[in-house]
Amino acid sequence: QVQLVESGGGLVQAGGSLRLSCAASGLTFRLYGLGWFRQAPGKQREFVAAISSSGVVTYYAGSVKGRFTVSRDNAKSTVYLQMNSLRPEDTGVYYCAAARSGFAHQQSSAYDNWGQGTQGTVSA
Repeated sequence: QVQLVESGGGLVQAGGSLRLSCAASGLTFRLYGLGWFRQAPGKQREFVAAISSSGVVTYYAGSVKGRFTVSRDNAKSTVYLQMNSLRPEDTGVYYCAAARSGFAHQQSSAYDNWGQGTQGTVSA
């Protein structure tokens, strides 16, 4: 049974940083592409960042490019999202997702497994 468990969310002031982690189990982690998505209150879930199985290919939403960094540690079966220079509009529930294809997808429909999410709140 595949499980993805996010952690690292919290409350931070604008300009601050958070580091999210997503620990995976029940899958051959090194073969999966991984993504981060977020959902703000009253809005649809949106793509944030993705990384391929090899870690070579990464994609970012335009709104986070240059501020967020996605990385993975295959030995720990964990994917990370380092978020710097946070803004109030970055507030939301952050979800990690895993894709059997191994690719870094920007579409949520391409992912096979999802975590429960972790709340990140940025105050002005």
